[in-house]
Amino acid sequence: MVVLAWLILGVVLLAVEMRHLAFYALFGAAGSFAAALVAVFVPSAYPLQIAVAVLVAGIGIVAIRPMVSEAVHRRYEGRLGRGVHGTLIGEEVISLDVIGDAHDVGHVKLVGERWLAVSGSGTPIPPGTKVLVTAVEGTTLTVWPVDGSGHPVIDLSPASEADTGPSTQTPSDGVEGEHP
Repeated sequence: MVVLAWLILGVVLLAVEMRHLAFYALFGAAGSFAAALVAVFVPSAYPLQIAVAVLVAGIGIVAIRPMVSEAVHRRYEGRLGRGVHGTLIGEEVISLDVIGDAHDVGHVKLVGERWLAVSGSGTPIPPGTKVLVTAVEGTTLTVWPVDGSGHPVIDLSPASEADTGPSTQTPSDGVEGEHP
């Protein structure tokens, strides 16, 4: 019966992994399967089973997960992501709908998932615009539109800067600045 419980837990964790592809549940499943193997031979040694599950999952997450994650990123994205937060900051993605300020949240598709996004400049970003992820707050990304060279586009006109700060627009005068 204990073997079956470990196997069911392993299958559930694999199903979770298939949905999220973060490579944590995968190693939890490996730990569950290892504990099931121990339970076949020593069914009443619950502490040993738990220790094996935790040890296998921990080793997998610490030692193997970084390599698996890197291989998947290279395979499906052709390059490793830049930055921190699981390679989110510095990524260029396409807006899925209109992205506004914190009161008019939009969406982008990043790493195969739909993410909440707000405009770093506060001005609306139309759907289909290439944007750069500059910050992560919880599950919401802060994005800035980018020009063809991958640099954020910032309008430096003094009139708008006095009231609302720099705003992001399609450059009409060819002036580019650095992202915040």
